[in-house]
Amino acid sequence: MPGPKDLDPSTSPRALLGAELRHARENAGLSRRELGEPLFVSASFIGQLESGTRRMQPDVARRIDEILGTNGFFERNCIAANKSKHPEHFAEAAEAEAVATTIREYAPVLIPGLLQTEAYARAVFRAYRPTATEAVIDELVEARLERARLLDDPATPMVWTVLDEAVLRRRVGNAAVMAEALGHIRALARRNRVLVQVMPFSAGAHASLNGALRLMSFVDAPPLAYLEVMSMGHLEDDPPTVARYTLAYDLVVAGALSPGDSLSLVESVAEEYTHEDQQP
Repeated sequence: MPGPKDLDPSTSPRALLGAELRHARENAGLSRRELGEPLFVSASFIGQLESGTRRMQPDVARRIDEILGTNGFFERNCIAANKSKHPEHFAEAAEAEAVATTIREYAPVLIPGLLQTEAYARAVFRAYRPTATEAVIDELVEARLERARLLDDPATPMVWTVLDEAVLRRRVGNAAVMAEALGHIRALARRNRVLVQVMPFSAGAHASLNGALRLMSFVDAPPLAYLEVMSMGHLEDDPPTVARYTLAYDLVVAGALSPGDSLSLVESVAEEYTHEDQQP
C-alpha cells in the first residue's frame, strides 16, 4: 500500500503535516497518549502537533516514523514545515499565534509585535542589530508587519494586552515614532479591535515583574504560554504551569488601570510626544 506523498511547502505545510499525523495515528489505532508515551511527550503535545500549533522537530519526526511505520515521511517533511521568516527562537510562537483564537499578553518593555508600526519595528530591529544591512532590517520589519495582518480580521484573534507604563515612556526611535506608535494603539483600541490596559508605575510590585508573558488559546488544542528573554523563547504547554501563568496574568490585569483610564494615559503620552516633535 503506497504511503502518503511528500507535502507541498506552498500549501500550509504545518497544517498538512498535522493532518497526516492524525490520519497515520488513527490508522495505527493509537490514542494521542499512546503515541506520546514512547516519545516522552504529553497527549496535549501530540494534539498541538496535529492541529499545527507546534513544530515537529526532526528527532521527534524520526521516532514517529519508526512508531507509525511511515517510511521517513514525517522526517522528510518536517523540514519544509518548519521554514519561517521569523527568528528561530520566536518562529514556533509566531506560528501558534497565527492560529490562536485569543492572545493575552503582558509587555514590560516594548510595544508587542502585533501592535507595532513600521517605524517603531524598524527602530527596534536596528537597536537589536546595529551592524545589519538595510536589506536584513527590511526583511525583519516585513515579517513583523505580516504578523500584524492578523488584526485585519475584525474579530479573531481576540487580543488583550497589558502594557507597562515603561512601554509608553521608553523612547524607541524619536518623538515622532513614539507619537505614531501610541496613536496606532489608540486607534486599534478605539475601534474595539484590541483591549489595552496599562500597568502604572504607581502600582508597584506585581505578579509578572520577572518579564514578558503571552498566553494563547485555540479551538482544537490546549492553551500555550510563551516566555521570552534576550534572543531566547520558550513555549510551555504543561497544564499546571500554564494555569500558574494564567493566574499571574489575571493578577496583572487586576492591578492595571481600567481600559478607559489606560486609553486616556496612552493618548496623553502620545500628545506629549506630538508636542515635542512639533517644537522648533
